[in-house]
Amino acid sequence: MDFTLNDEQLMFAETARTLLGDTCTPDHWHKMMEQGVAFDAARWAQIVENGFTLLLLPEAAGGMGLTELDLALIAIEAGYVALPEPLAESAGVGAPLLASLAPDHPLLADPAAIIAVAPAINPVVANAGIAAAILIEKDGRAFLAKPDQVTLTPAETIDPFRRLFRIEWDESNTEDLGPADWTLALDRASLFAAAQGLGLAQRAVDLAVAYAKDRMQFGKPIGSYQAVKHHLASAQTAIEFARPVVLAAAAEIGHADIHSRARVSEAKIVALEAAEKAARASIQVHGAMGYSWEVDVHLFLKRALALKAAWGTPAFHRSRIATRIFTQPLGADQTFARETEHA
Repeated sequence: MDFTLNDEQLMFAETARTLLGDTCTPDHWHKMMEQGVAFDAARWAQIVENGFTLLLLPEAAGGMGLTELDLALIAIEAGYVALPEPLAESAGVGAPLLASLAPDHPLLADPAAIIAVAPAINPVVANAGIAAAILIEKDGRAFLAKPDQVTLTPAETIDPFRRLFRIEWDESNTEDLGPADWTLALDRASLFAAAQGLGLAQRAVDLAVAYAKDRMQFGKPIGSYQAVKHHLASAQTAIEFARPVVLAAAAEIGHADIHSRARVSEAKIVALEAAEKAARASIQVHGAMGYSWEVDVHLFLKRALALKAAWGTPAFHRSRIATRIFTQPLGADQTFARETEHA
């Protein structure tokens, strides 16, 4: 399997890195927290202007018709800045799901429209308060509702920029879109959560490295001590081992089989474990102040923990991996096998 990224993919990733790096800085986070908001309309407008919300939409629905790998690269950059706006879940899950059910739906004509998703596997809905519409799962079907057609109750959340809601709704007040591929929606959401995890992990390590170079103790930078080096090297190793898993899952997700689902589950587990490991190591390097609001590392730990619990717990994803292990042949020659071709 060739994991080489093409020039177009690298260009999109670089554009996202520049845009998000310029518009989503610690200063922006602090201002948003002071204002008690979790959405920046100006930043979202720039994201839309660059076409990121159209990546996974088919061309027939006014999109670019690109792949999950393309959006995963952007999700990594979103994770690196702990982006408050729901780019991954709206553009990567909600919009493509709606397009698969109603390609001519008026909502798809507005690239700025945020589409929240309420799958049965999630007890709460993220970003429903700022959504133009919410896709709700029931008995394998998809129902579309506007926020004013349902009752939203804020739920407790560890991440100040990822607002959660409990939803009460009545089928008679919604639009029944028919049977939906909720498994693919779950795979996409899990994949993009994993991709964000890579970004979160790398930013946590980078923050710790920068601090360790500047913080002096006993006359020299704390980064010169072996204990600090080992913590950060271990975290970076976890990131490097997780990265090819995430990219492989992104490349394989379209097969929609036991193998691809196991890859997605493995990606979600290892990437978010790497993110948690890196954030905790970074907090430890920062010392006691690492636990304070003055240091931004806590945002990356909170986002990692939030994503780890969303779209299937680690136990759920381990069970999907177990299905692959116990029902399909194992061995080096089976690494990239497909059950439809090699059953």
